[in-house]
Amino acid sequence: MSRIYADLHLCPSLKDFHQVSFMVNKAQMLGYRLVAITFSIPYARQVERLKDFCAETKIDLAARLDIKPGTPSELKRHLSIFRRRFEIIAVMCESKNVARQAARDRRVDLLNFPSLDFRRRFFDRAEGELASNSLASLEIDMKPLLTLEGPTRVRLLSNLRRETSIAKEFHVPVVLSSGVSAEVLMRRPRELASLAQLFDLEKTLALEAVSKNPLTIVRRNREKLSSRFVAPGIRIIRRGKDC
Repeated sequence: MSRIYADLHLCPSLKDFHQVSFMVNKAQMLGYRLVAITFSIPYARQVERLKDFCAETKIDLAARLDIKPGTPSELKRHLSIFRRRFEIIAVMCESKNVARQAARDRRVDLLNFPSLDFRRRFFDRAEGELASNSLASLEIDMKPLLTLEGPTRVRLLSNLRRETSIAKEFHVPVVLSSGVSAEVLMRRPRELASLAQLFDLEKTLALEAVSKNPLTIVRRNREKLSSRFVAPGIRIIRRGKDC
């Protein structure tokens, strides 16, 4: 059975529909069947329009929201407001307190650590243990590996090697995403998986990180957002007086 590949972090400018459509078309050409585009709240109404366009392009679109909270309480407030509006919720973890709260909250799908400073990358063993008891995955954006050079790139690879080792130890799924805002940086899914071997992510796990793991997140959340969803494992099959 062939793999279905997904990129959960495309970041085109939503003000430029031409750019959005170009990146979606290129994703389809590169072999992706599912992409997630990061929306901001003012652009949430564009979701249905883009989903219709993606359907014509024969690629599935998931709506994603990146949350950048300053405090754990702000994170919880955003989750209570937006969780049921988006298929993917990612938290940009820029402080340890936020990272810890995001790792334990089952409403969070992706833990993303955007800083290149190792002192501000908080995916340690404590974070891994918390995430192992929730539904969060560790997301790694591959864009920096394509754009950085020299010592900065070497330090990033060292951090990623440590983080993926912790994720493996605590059985936290890893998701490899592009994180790009320009089509020139887009790569085929197997190319992203190959890049992951630079930080010692085994080939099988790297391929799952661009296929099985992101697909699991989207399918799980679509089930929860369905009007037939009652609780995990419980769905309404038929409505009516005789049911």
